[in-house]
Amino acid sequence: MDRRKCREDIQRVWSVLARTGCLVFLILAGVGSIRAQEALPARKLTLKDAVNLAVANSRDIALARLQYGVMQRQIGVAHSVFLPNIYTGTGVAYTSGFPLLEGGGAPAIFTLSYSQQIFNPPLKGEQRAAEQRAEEQRLSIDDVRDAVMTRAALDYLELAKVRHALELMHSERMSAGRILDATRQRTDTGRELPLEVIRAQLTTAQIEQRIAQMEDRDDSLTGELRDLMGLPADEAIEVSTEEIPGAAAEASKDVVSEAMSNNVELKQAQTELRAREFKLKGEEGGRWPSFALTGQYNVLSKINNYSDYFTKFQRNNVIFGVQVQIPIFASRTSSAVAFARADFNAANLALQKKRNELSLDVRRKARMVREAELGGEVARLELQLAQENVRVLQAQFDEGRGSLKDLEAAHIEENDKWLAFLDASYSRQQAQLELLHTTGQLALVLQ
Repeated sequence: MDRRKCREDIQRVWSVLARTGCLVFLILAGVGSIRAQEALPARKLTLKDAVNLAVANSRDIALARLQYGVMQRQIGVAHSVFLPNIYTGTGVAYTSGFPLLEGGGAPAIFTLSYSQQIFNPPLKGEQRAAEQRAEEQRLSIDDVRDAVMTRAALDYLELAKVRHALELMHSERMSAGRILDATRQRTDTGRELPLEVIRAQLTTAQIEQRIAQMEDRDDSLTGELRDLMGLPADEAIEVSTEEIPGAAAEASKDVVSEAMSNNVELKQAQTELRAREFKLKGEEGGRWPSFALTGQYNVLSKINNYSDYFTKFQRNNVIFGVQVQIPIFASRTSSAVAFARADFNAANLALQKKRNELSLDVRRKARMVREAELGGEVARLELQLAQENVRVLQAQFDEGRGSLKDLEAAHIEENDKWLAFLDASYSRQQAQLELLHTTGQLALVLQ
């Protein structure tokens, strides 16, 4: 009994040790996996890399291309009436009296029919209108692409700005901490009022709040940019502070003429006007005769009493020729022409309105770019002045003629001017991108 009990105790111990070993192995494996993930280097991206990846992996662009394919198939449907169309069929019909089907045809056990439009202006107008609307959809691919490029570029530039700002805020946090320590020491010796400690604490808390907000924005922008570029959700990315390529300035010299020539929305309005013009011309052509090739082959059966009404019964029958339809009084044609003309006039007015709005919009955005450039110059000079102030106070402090509190306060002011300069630079780049988008020059600059 003692030996059996001893063996059971040993087995239980080994079982516990085995389970513990498995658990330790799994924990170590998980820790190793986490460390391996943390050790993966961040992907370094330039502005053009981010834009090109976003364009290559955009679901919006893929959807626009599929919609363009649908419009191309619609052209094929409209053009199909001008191509040979052959149909066959069979059936059985009981007739009493003269052998005749509904619609005027003769009952047949086998039928082969052929039809092809040769000259039909209304149908040709529909085909050409479909071609123009397919071109309009093709232009929408460029519009969606430019929107994706703008969003990717703005996310990239803002992320670079936020990360640079976080570095400055961490430095500002250290300066605020040193000011708080110096203020407490001066308060303890009676050289500062307790109010100054509270003021220093408030400044430190405000800096911590801004850091938390920037970290949240960093996480949000990183996720958005990864999604745009089609990267895994856990892949780290590294961005750098960049300027929009120099071609942006050259591309934006004559902004109004560039917009009138290259703006996608204006091109779409022009294409829609041409589509409605083709539709109007087609409906007006409906007053002219139309021509079509027709043919039919029938196999008849004696069960329909053909011999009672015809002197000669022929089993196989063929007919082929040209069908000419001459409109004498067609109410539908007049109504269709009136509708198409009103539709064309509405599109023409919409195009004129779009031209006027585009001219005003592009001038407004050009002014915004100029104002943003001037704001950036002001922010640069303010930063330069703050840096010079830090240099002077640092020299005074080194000579023993300045206080640490004043020096650190100057560092905080310098960081604030740096943040203002980064914001001004981003606002200028945002205005430039919006102007390039409006003038249709975005792809030329960023790709």
